[in-house]
Amino acid sequence: MRKIALALLFLAWASSPQAQTPFYQGKTITIVAPTKAGDLYDLYPRLLAEHMPRYIPGNPNIIVQNMPGAASLIAANHVYNVAKPDGLTLGSFYPALYLDQLAQRPEVKFDWTKWNWIGSPVKSNHLLYMRSDAPYKSMDDIRKAARPPKCGATGTTSSANYLVKLFEETLGTKFDIVTGYPAGVDIDLAVERGEMQCRAFTITSYFAREPFISWSKRNFVRVLIQTGSKRDERLRDVPTIYELMDQYKTPDAPRRLATALLAAGDFGRPIAAAPGVPAERLKILREAFDKAIKDPQLLADAKKRKLEIDLTPSEDLAALAKEVMAASPEIAEKVKQMLGQ
Repeated sequence: MRKIALALLFLAWASSPQAQTPFYQGKTITIVAPTKAGDLYDLYPRLLAEHMPRYIPGNPNIIVQNMPGAASLIAANHVYNVAKPDGLTLGSFYPALYLDQLAQRPEVKFDWTKWNWIGSPVKSNHLLYMRSDAPYKSMDDIRKAARPPKCGATGTTSSANYLVKLFEETLGTKFDIVTGYPAGVDIDLAVERGEMQCRAFTITSYFAREPFISWSKRNFVRVLIQTGSKRDERLRDVPTIYELMDQYKTPDAPRRLATALLAAGDFGRPIAAAPGVPAERLKILREAFDKAIKDPQLLADAKKRKLEIDLTPSEDLAALAKEVMAASPEIAEKVKQMLGQ
């Protein structure tokens, strides 16, 4: 009887979670990045790929797969529909990708409210830079210009496009927007060649990498506007969109549109998995993300690479996703007009 009891105890232990091989052991997790290598939408996933494995049972390998195009719509559709929902594929997307869904674009093959959010490593306010040799020294100059400046964008839901259109709606400016660039680095090269004069994108990117560090040193560009509710400490002389809306007495409807669009800054650089991933694996990934973001080693590496860290947990992203997708029909229609739908 004693042998039988011991055998039963062994079988019970062998079938317990503690005795089972961790799911992620010996496996590889892929984070699909929506840009070329070197962009911040690529650099943040690579930082996480270095540090998250320590907090995942089984210590899996994490790699980054670059899938640029259509302002991250291609990457999002791939993760949502093509990749298996087994917890081995994550995606990093442009934070304003929800605008495509609000505009009811047929290319959208996902539901923004159904993503399994893992978290975001940083919030992202934005700016507009302009070549210093361009005849536009302020947003007021653009309002009065007979010929609008040329700004580059990757796609309709990239901040390079929707922010510039928001400035037109709220501040009365006019821009000539050229879309279709594969990635932000291609727009910057076009600006350097003189093909473009301006670009809207994140403040984090502007202070984190080249060519902006070198550009600032030689005054190649100037920043004309920023989107935060208060001025960034590094841009103390640059007005916010809210200050300019007050100055130009922007009506209430465009202000509500600004609120809906600028929520993208709170999404930051979100990481998500498709619907259908088992709950226990999502729990592992979310906990690993939260722990890695607070890890002193990751924070030290981020500081060396000039990457800001400002965690937004998964539950906050889920709540924000529901909020932006509940926009009024009037706002949704305005978004559709802005995106050319």
